[in-house]
Amino acid sequence: MTTILQVDNLVKNFGGLTAVADVSLTLETNELVALIGPNGAGKTTLFNLLTGVIPPTSGAILLRGDQGTIALNKKSAVQIANLGLARTFQNIRLFSDLSVLDNVLIALTNQYQEHFLASILRLPSFYRTEQQMRTAAFKLLKIFDLQTQADNLARNLPYGIQRRLEIVRALATKPQILFLDEPAAGMNPEETADLTDLIRMIQRDFHITILLIEHDMSLVMNLAEKIYVLDQGALLAQGAPAQIQQNPAVIKAYLGEEDEYAQS
Repeated sequence: MTTILQVDNLVKNFGGLTAVADVSLTLETNELVALIGPNGAGKTTLFNLLTGVIPPTSGAILLRGDQGTIALNKKSAVQIANLGLARTFQNIRLFSDLSVLDNVLIALTNQYQEHFLASILRLPSFYRTEQQMRTAAFKLLKIFDLQTQADNLARNLPYGIQRRLEIVRALATKPQILFLDEPAAGMNPEETADLTDLIRMIQRDFHITILLIEHDMSLVMNLAEKIYVLDQGALLAQGAPAQIQQNPAVIKAYLGEEDEYAQS
């Protein structure tokens, strides 16, 4: 494996509050990494920094690949998404009044940049591209067992299926790195088990790097190859699941969750 994302000494200040304090980490190609920590540890803020939702105060975010090394610090969320970093959100952000198919088609537009002008002028290429996009969308929906839901409005889907659709929409952008922000939030045990299998399948079949924030330690320990632990914005520990599970500093940071870590 080779490094695909390198984060060096990242800091984010909001006035007098330091939300992310001198965090450094690396993501390797086709690696599945978890980011954990108590509530308010700075996990989602770190995600927002890495995906361009907010700019860092200082530090470096470097994407490494075929195009060389690209600094992401001053790039917008759209630019970063076009470079192959996609994410889901803690609170589901689907186009709720659009169909399942349309949600995926919208995500595919970044791969068909000529589509916009052709659609205005109704050029022959518009119809060819439209069919190509629909074929690609249905292929993705079929992989994730959503093809029968294609015409249903996103808001009418069960909660677990909405989560699945949000992941499919992110994958439609063909990311190099997929950021999942608490994908199991609000799920029952059966839905969480299905999600665990889904994330494992995505890593295996799509050959992408995955970084996830998650509070469900069973899911984290079953999936993650490496874990970073944040506490009060700072990196508290990093290592393999077995190391993190037995780390006294991590156990202490969770204040009362010692049994969960020691026994899971």
